[in-house]
Amino acid sequence: MANKKFHVRSGDQVKVLAGVNKGKIATIERMIVDKERAVISGEGIKQLTKHVKPTANNPKGSIEKLNPSVHISNLMLVDAKGEATRVGRKLNDAGKLQRYSKKTGEFIPESK
Repeated sequence: MANKKFHVRSGDQVKVLAGVNKGKIATIERMIVDKERAVISGEGIKQLTKHVKPTANNPKGSIEKLNPSVHISNLMLVDAKGEATRVGRKLNDAGKLQRYSKKTGEFIPESK
């Protein structure tokens, strides 16, 4: 399978478009490429509760709080001005494809 290119990447600020966290701004922690999902975190983002069974190492068991994963179709990139925008790709001055904001036309700086 060829490398997939998504409109969002790890470290991007995104707006959640659907689900429990709809309308909230979050940051992408990591991408789950094969499932086309992103693990998000941020202020006001509701966490998942996972019950862990008792094991030899953890005889009492526990309840863990995890950051939710969201399908990337339910995320929209937030540009430098703080507005949600669609993303396109075009050649920059160096002749390399780079993401840009379709709302403002400005290039999106590379995260990482």
